Amino acid sequence: MATEKSYYMTQEGKEKLEEELQYLKTERRQEVVERIKVARGFGDLSENSEYDAAKDEQAFVESRIAQVEKMIRNAVIIENDKENPDIVSLGSSVTFKELPDGDEETYTIVGSAESDPFEGKISNDSPMAKSLIGQEAGAEVSVSTPAGDIMVRILKVE
Repeated sequence: MATEKSYYMTQEGKEKLEEELQYLKTERRQEVVERIKVARGFGDLSENSEYDAAKDEQAFVESRIAQVEKMIRNAVIIENDKENPDIVSLGSSVTFKELPDGDEETYTIVGSAESDPFEGKISNDSPMAKSLIGQEAGAEVSVSTPAGDIMVRILKVE
């Protein structure tokens, strides 16, 4: 039997998943069941697009519930490295600057389950995070991106 994938996340990320799971199981699932009941009332199910759409939505919700349950079950909570706080690791917030004259950017490196670049959270699987992990403040690092390699200088690790 293959081992299941671990999902690296912060405690906050796990709590958000638990909230989402609660919402999906209690509210969202019930909303979809109601839509199916209403659609059944429209008659012949073989030509009932509302019924088909509601059943598709039900499949999506059940799939998401299974996915979130698996992520929670296999969650590995990440914390900052207390012994080496100046080294970039999972859970670190990193401020860096693209060389030669880019703007400062700050990202927190999290597991893929809770990455959200718009919130300043990048996945540990991203090219940027892979290049930064293990480095320390002051280091100049080459990062491979789809647009080509760039150089960044790590300004601060928190």
